[in-house]
Formats: sequence, C-alpha cells, structure tokens
Amino acid sequence: MDDHHDLPHPRGLHALDHRIVAALRACGADPRVGATARVLSWAGEHGAMWLAAGLAGAVADRPRRGAWLRGTVLTAGAHVVSMGVKRIVRRPRPAHVEPLVGTVGRHSFPSSHATSATAAAFAFGALGARAVPPLAAAVCVSRLLAGVHYPSDVAAGAALGALTARLGARWMTGGPA
Repeated sequence: MDDHHDLPHPRGLHALDHRIVAALRACGADPRVGATARVLSWAGEHGAMWLAAGLAGAVADRPRRGAWLRGTVLTAGAHVVSMGVKRIVRRPRPAHVEPLVGTVGRHSFPSSHATSATAAAFAFGALGARAVPPLAAAVCVSRLLAGVHYPSDVAAGAALGALTARLGARWMTGGPA
C-alpha cells in the first residue's frame, strides 16, 4: 500500500522489521508463492493442522498414543499462551503492506501460527514425525509472505513455542514434569 506517505517512518529494529516484511510480502505477489502462503496460513489457523497431526499420530502410533495426545495438548497450550501474550502486548499488524489473508484478530505479537507450529515441530519431531519441522518452518514464513506479521512477531512466536515444548517435554514423553 503506497498511500501511507503520512505514516511516521520507523527507526532501528522496527525499521528493519518493516523492510523485511515489505520485501517478503513482495515475494508473495508471485501467484504460486501467494497461493502457498494462503493455504499454509489457513491450515495453521488456531493450530488446526497441528492438532489434526497430533490426533492422527495418536491413532497411527498406538504404543505412544499418550505421548502424541500430550504433545497435542502441549501444542494447543502454546497457542493459548501466545493468544494471551498477544492481548497484553497489543502490537498492530503491519499496515504498510496489503495482506494476502484475513486475520482473526488485529494484533500481531507474537505470531500464534509460529508458536503452535514450533511447539508441534519440537513435540512431534521428538516422536519421529520428520515432516513436521520443515512444514512448521513453512507456516512461519507464510505469515511474512502474507504480510500479516513482522519478522520479530514470528521469531517471538517461535521462541515461545520452543520454550513451551521444552518445558513440557518430560511430561509429554511420560516422565515427571
């Protein structure tokens, strides 16, 4: 969106955030890239893809069903925590680019998609789901390509997801919390 000439120009790290999201959103103008970003964003909404993956793992891997279900709860919990942080921080989404996707809320920090994706990558990756970590990374990048998050939103969401998964790792695998 070029009609924002009257908006204040960001400085420092915030300026870098703005430039990176603008550059990545420009990549999303490619129809194939944009379509992929939209699909990944939609699939990651409310952690749905990760919840479905965890439940599928629980069905397919009966000996470790409990670990898959606890990993699913851990992933959902990470998502809920990120939504709570988002309500406290209340950072607006990027306004200097046209988003490719609609969003449920107007706040961007941290990225809940990145939080649940990273929590799932750690939790389900530990159970041998090798496809989850690269798919989780793709979901994180999709939020930048779609123009709905700053890189710092995604980085903070990924850190929160990793921390949540790390804190719950022993519980997830059946050990003491």
